[in-house]
Amino acid sequence: MKSFFSFFSEARKTAASERARKLGLKGDGRGGWVNSQGKLVARTQGGDLVFTDKKKPGTQEQPTSRPRAQSTPEPQQRTPETPDTGEGKSKEGETLTMVFGRFNPPTIGHKKVLDAAAKVAGDGDMVVYPSRSQDPKKNPLSPDAKVELMKMMFPEHEDAIVDNDEVKTIFDALRIADEKGYSNVNIIVGSDRAAEFESLAQKYNGELYNFDEIEVISAGERDEAESGVKGMSASKMRKAASEGDIEAFSAGMPDHLDDKDIKKIMSKVRSGMQMESKLWEIAPRFDWKNLRENYVSGNIFRLDSIVESLKTGLIGRVIRRGANHIICVTEDNIMFKSWVRDLNEYTERKMERKERVLGKPNTLTGTDGYFKYAADMTPGFEKGDKKNLQPGGKPYKGPRSNIKEFINKYRKKKG
Repeated sequence: MKSFFSFFSEARKTAASERARKLGLKGDGRGGWVNSQGKLVARTQGGDLVFTDKKKPGTQEQPTSRPRAQSTPEPQQRTPETPDTGEGKSKEGETLTMVFGRFNPPTIGHKKVLDAAAKVAGDGDMVVYPSRSQDPKKNPLSPDAKVELMKMMFPEHEDAIVDNDEVKTIFDALRIADEKGYSNVNIIVGSDRAAEFESLAQKYNGELYNFDEIEVISAGERDEAESGVKGMSASKMRKAASEGDIEAFSAGMPDHLDDKDIKKIMSKVRSGMQMESKLWEIAPRFDWKNLRENYVSGNIFRLDSIVESLKTGLIGRVIRRGANHIICVTEDNIMFKSWVRDLNEYTERKMERKERVLGKPNTLTGTDGYFKYAADMTPGFEKGDKKNLQPGGKPYKGPRSNIKEFINKYRKKKG
C-alpha cells in the first residue's frame, strides 16, 4: 500500500512538472516556468511543457545541438561569476572550461587541477565550483570558508573561483553553462574521477542540458602512495589535521603561505571536524578495514537510506549494495554508482524547513519539513483552515499536528 504522503506527492506530479524539474526550472505559480536567472522560458499547456522561444535544448529533433542566438556578443571581462542576464550576450560557439570538486580542504593537488584547467581554457572562459557539502567527517569546511581559502591559496585563479549556492552537483554546473549559451564544455578532473564524470556528463547531454561537445580531461595521474603533489589528497590533510600533525599538513599547502596562515587553515579544519569523529569517517582511504566492517555490518549506507556522492554532489536513495560499492537513484531518476569510500550519509533528514533551498521543496521522508510541505499541498490543511482541527480545545500547532492526528486515527481504525 502506498504511504499517505506518496499519494499526495504522486497526485501533484504531471508530465510538465516532471520535465521542468529535470531541467532545473521553477514554477512561477501561474502556470509558467522560469530558469535560474528568473526568466520565463516555458508554460504548462494541456499537461505538457511548451517553451516560449521554441529553443528548448535537448528536444528529440535536436539531441546534441540547438539553435544559438544570432546577436553579436558584447565585449566583456573574463569573470564567470558575473551574473548573465541573457540580454545582448551570446556564448555561441564558445567553450567553457570548468572544475567541480570538494576542495575539503584545498591542497597543492587541487592547484595542479586548476593549473591544468587554465592551460586548457587558454583565452577562453574558466569557472571553478566548490561543492556545497559540509559535515564534521569528510567535509569540515563550509562552502564560504573553502572559497575564501582557495582564493588565498590560488590567487592566480581567484577570478574563476565562484561561490554559487545553486551549484550542488556537476549537473547544476552544466545546466548553468547551457543557460549561458556555451556550445562546448571541458570538465577538468583528477584521473581517479575522469571515468565517472565522463559517463554521467555524456549520458544526460540532450536531456538535462545540451552541448555540441563535452570533453572530460584528466589533470594527471594521482597516487596517494607517492609524496609531493602527485600523492597529495584532502584525505591526507584531514588525517594530518585530526592528528595535529602540522608538518604533514604543511606539506599540502602552497609555498607562498607562511606558518601562521597554515596553522590558521589547519585550525579551521580541526574545528569543523569536531574531533570526536573516527579516522574511517574522516579519511576512509586510510582506514578501509573499519569502514568496510561498518558497511558490511549494516551500520552505514543501508538500503533505502539517503546518501551523497562526495565526487559529483549527487544525492540519492540506496537501491543496491555491492561488496564495496553502492548503486543509488536521485529524485530525478538519475542512477549513479559509487565506491563506499566516496559516500556520505546524507544529513538533511533532520531539516525542519519546507524548502531545502529557495524554490526547492523538502521532499525527504521523515523530516518535519516534509510534513509541512505535504500539509500545504493537502486540501483541508491550509493555513487558514484552523477551525476545530485540534480536539479538546487545544491550541493550533500548525499543519504537522493535524496530519499526524489524521494518520493516527487512520491507523487506529485499520487496527
